[in-house]
Amino acid sequence: MSEEGHILTRPLGAPAETPAPEAHAGVPDEDSVISAIATVYDPEIPVNIYELGLIYAIDLHDDGRVDIEMTLTAPNCPSAQELPEQVREAVAALPGVSNASVSIVWDPPWDMSRMSDDARLALNMF
Repeated sequence: MSEEGHILTRPLGAPAETPAPEAHAGVPDEDSVISAIATVYDPEIPVNIYELGLIYAIDLHDDGRVDIEMTLTAPNCPSAQELPEQVREAVAALPGVSNASVSIVWDPPWDMSRMSDDARLALNMF
């Protein structure tokens, strides 16, 4: 995804100690989007899809659009139709989101190394 349209918290090239300009009012931040995505669980695995490492990119636009790239645990995943729609609905429900889109990508392929430590702990993989 391109960087065009991303909300910048400071002007490009400005030192970090420069006061950050106000983001557009009402546009959700990445943490809010991640929290919404984390409400979606793979029905076969008791871990949310963010902790599973299925989210590859979150692109926030200053007009309220949110574009998400995600993958699935396998190409023949039985939840292939419902998970992306659940993610889209969860993000679209956030205040300030004008449009949410979810694209499925297969490159790079998902593997267990993408899971967070919390997900590994929940699945007794340590």
